[in-house]
Amino acid sequence: MAAEGGGKEMNEIKTQFTTREGVYKLLTHSEYSRPNRVPFNSQGSNPVKVSFVNVNDQSGNGDRICFNVGRELYFYIYKGVRKAADLSKPIDKRIYKGTQPTCHDFNPLTATAESVSLLVGFSAGQVQLIDPIKKETSKLFNEERLIDKSRVTCVRWVPGSESLFLVAHSSGSMYLYNVENTCGTTAPHYQLLKQGENYAVHTCKSKSARNPLLRWTVGEGALNEFAFSPDGKFLACASQDGFLRVFGFDAAELHGKMKSYFGGLLCVCWSPDGRYIVAGGEDDLVTVWSFLDCRVIARGHGHKSWVSVVAFDHCTTSVEDGDPPAEFSGSDEDFHEQIHFGAGRDRANSSHSRLSKRNSTDSRPVSVTYRFGSVGQDTQLCLWDLTEDILFPHLPLSRTRTHTNVMNNVSNSSTSGNPPNSLPNTLPRSNSLPHSSNPGNSIIDSAFIATSVSKFATLSLHDSRKERHEKDHKRNHSMGHISSKSSDKLNQLSSSRTAKADAAKTLGTMLCPRMEEVPLLEPLVCKKIAHERLTVLIFLEDCLVTACQEGFVCTWARPGKVVSDRPLEDTVM
Repeated sequence: MAAEGGGKEMNEIKTQFTTREGVYKLLTHSEYSRPNRVPFNSQGSNPVKVSFVNVNDQSGNGDRICFNVGRELYFYIYKGVRKAADLSKPIDKRIYKGTQPTCHDFNPLTATAESVSLLVGFSAGQVQLIDPIKKETSKLFNEERLIDKSRVTCVRWVPGSESLFLVAHSSGSMYLYNVENTCGTTAPHYQLLKQGENYAVHTCKSKSARNPLLRWTVGEGALNEFAFSPDGKFLACASQDGFLRVFGFDAAELHGKMKSYFGGLLCVCWSPDGRYIVAGGEDDLVTVWSFLDCRVIARGHGHKSWVSVVAFDHCTTSVEDGDPPAEFSGSDEDFHEQIHFGAGRDRANSSHSRLSKRNSTDSRPVSVTYRFGSVGQDTQLCLWDLTEDILFPHLPLSRTRTHTNVMNNVSNSSTSGNPPNSLPNTLPRSNSLPHSSNPGNSIIDSAFIATSVSKFATLSLHDSRKERHEKDHKRNHSMGHISSKSSDKLNQLSSSRTAKADAAKTLGTMLCPRMEEVPLLEPLVCKKIAHERLTVLIFLEDCLVTACQEGFVCTWARPGKVVSDRPLEDTVM
């Protein structure tokens, strides 16, 4: 367990915490905020969000940071643990009128020291493409709000593409855009392309190429966040109806789904090897879902309010085996070749390489520990370890077992009595993520998109940081404060009577196991680190980055990464 740091009172802000790796320390002089450093009055504002990109300049200081505070958007050189932040010299600053930025994302493929492509989503539904280095505004999408009038909740470049990007709205719809196409002067007309359980995909009917290329409608209520799998072939969607839905992106096929314990899901992320998905939301829990088995394998209870962000720490995730490392992991050249387009912001390490190559070593014993983190509206940071006894509960912890046998046992144990909405037993169980379809069945081909997105490279994990749905903080939504009165209020979260009925039907099934039916994780670390609700958690190679709704972006140095000639202060500014 972590040592108490930075204060003795329970409600005092912590400036350090301890794990088995050592002490993580807050670097107050590496804090980024508005230049005046005045706490932002966050009432009624959209969440503060942070995006990173590396521009591969020759100085060795290529990291750039973008963050939004209220109506303002800032773009700085990010100096991390190396030097103090100089807030007097933003590379770019923009103040918007009539709308607020809600989320943003850099394209790592096109980033250079002279130019970067930054997408910015807004509260009124528009999406802007800007270059903060050239201080240019390239294009404005959905300018007349003919495509969608609701708030943009998440925007992401499609992995491996220089021109395609995906936008989610609080309406529950997602739209696929091409930066080369216009949005037209009239509202788009759609034609059904594919339909499934609680989702549909439409293509835009037009004589000439225009945006959007595709429209996805997913679930009921807002689509709060989506995340692409590390190889870019799958898309995980967290919705206000409480469902996590995972799709094969290219073919728009539902791979699997799960339901929150109650309330909406607000955030989602993938493990570095694509085997597990973690989601968080209004049930105050973090839920771990197996991609291969399409089932909940664990829940974590540490937060006292809604979970805002979940993220895997690829640097601390570890793999141990009984064979020489040279036989177990691929070469560094092979690995960097696999993620060549993200090399500028490559945060992977040898354990990521080994994780991604386990399929070729199924005959060798494997031991895995995944580290992930979460932050919430309770102002707390939690760190969690997902260990082998949770991942493979049906077998003793033997060093002689094979990974193949483990996966087969887990698969067999979960196939009996599958509900109708579970996946067929013939789901591929190989380590590499199964292809969603052959090229002939691709919905993107069907939509006549010139740019191929059927082949994606591996994404850096830190790019999966997105916007999520924000509501007023309700303390009686905490797991520890469920009463008949608060239960009545929780029922109001359902967007319809159908949703309420579905929730009652799913409890106790594979979609939503009861609390006693799956392991309950306890946090390795649980610390109050801010005065206002936390909205950002990003794991980088030498630090982790958090941000709160007051507009302060904080850098926490990993153990041994603090520069010795810089004094460490003890309080948060």
